[in-house]
Amino acid sequence: MTKFLQKEKLPLQLRDVLLTYMFIGVVVGARLGHCLFYEPAYYLSHPIEILMIWQGGLASHGAAVGILIVLYIFSRRHNMAYLWIMDRAVIIVALSGAFIRTGNLMNSEIIGRASDLPWAFIFTRLGENIPRHPTQIYEAICYLIIFISLLLYYYKKDGKPKEGIIFGIFLISLFTMRFVIEYFKEVQVDFENKLPLDLGQLLSIPFIIAGIIILVLVSRKKQIL
Repeated sequence: MTKFLQKEKLPLQLRDVLLTYMFIGVVVGARLGHCLFYEPAYYLSHPIEILMIWQGGLASHGAAVGILIVLYIFSRRHNMAYLWIMDRAVIIVALSGAFIRTGNLMNSEIIGRASDLPWAFIFTRLGENIPRHPTQIYEAICYLIIFISLLLYYYKKDGKPKEGIIFGIFLISLFTMRFVIEYFKEVQVDFENKLPLDLGQLLSIPFIIAGIIILVLVSRKKQIL
């Protein structure tokens, strides 16, 4: 973000304020997303435990919603175009996602289904001896590819991409990738076995649709936000 602000000759103080907003949006959104999407009955019965972020989990779809909300507030308070902020923020989010999934791999979290592929992982810290898809690596690589692609596009346009293009492409590419990789993951909560798609896929669909709508409106030069 520092590089973006310098290239576009904007005050670097915006970076620090933006970091604060992003931190709040990610943590609060991810925690509420996990509690309300994956274990609503438990956490609505034990609301104080929602605050115990060291117990339970965090959900990336919740983090995405949190980011969308806090950056909208940021844009209004600083009189900046929402799509301008999102176009740059999502480039950083893609790179952050690669680091997060690498951390999930190290912690043996969000594991894949059993597999006999030569690159399958055995997550011994889980107390099992079953080779599984390293879905964390699949996602990390995809996020990294999205990051590099969007960054190159930003510089190809000399830091002046058409507002909304990067944001729309990000939503479509990242959540489509997430939708596909969910087929290789173990379900995280039992009720997902009763759904036609797992929860990660169902939550990805609205983001994909939103990305398509944004690109269509931008191509028609319609005002979005």
